[in-house]
Amino acid sequence: MKVFSEKKTKTFSLLFIVVLLFLCTPQTVNSYMVKYKEDYYKLFHVHYQQYPDDVMENIYWLEQAIKADFCNPLYANCKIETEKEWEKYRYLFMMHINLKLIEQHMRLGRIYDHKVAYFYDAPWKDIYVENLKKTLSCYNAGLYYWQEAKLWAEKANTSSFRFLFLTDIQNWEDEKERISTGTLDYEKILTREITRVEKVMKDLNEMPSDKY
Repeated sequence: MKVFSEKKTKTFSLLFIVVLLFLCTPQTVNSYMVKYKEDYYKLFHVHYQQYPDDVMENIYWLEQAIKADFCNPLYANCKIETEKEWEKYRYLFMMHINLKLIEQHMRLGRIYDHKVAYFYDAPWKDIYVENLKKTLSCYNAGLYYWQEAKLWAEKANTSSFRFLFLTDIQNWEDEKERISTGTLDYEKILTREITRVEKVMKDLNEMPSDKY
């Protein structure tokens, strides 16, 4: 009985060592290379509540997507069968990326935004003004990306694409249509916000710091 128990203990010990060695041995994992526009776009994500670092991470991935090359049409974000479809897809992709960059810059700007200058803000006005400078920078960046988005939307809206619709990315087609009809106008939105921010900064700067 004692011999049997010793054999059982040795077998268990050997099994434990084998399992431990397996766990400690580096395992081969298929690596995923981020290289193309579509790869970077997949890294873009929106949380219900985004902190500054989350937004800046998204901006980074979207900027990288703009700089990168397109993948082979076979691996595009929609079904591509003709060169004309491939051309329109590229225009819509660039338009969409720039629109997402506007959204992210507006999100980042709102984090630092101080909507109204109240009279009791005077003791902290310098802090608010510094934050509003960040807001202003974000909204001005949004204006740049809006010009880019409009340019790509115009390219995707020429007469040669009049009867060509990429239904797999219908939301991008809708964005293009909204830009062309003027129902989506970030220039109007951003200009209004910039004017408001500049007024709030002016009101804050004119407050006497030692009043309250």
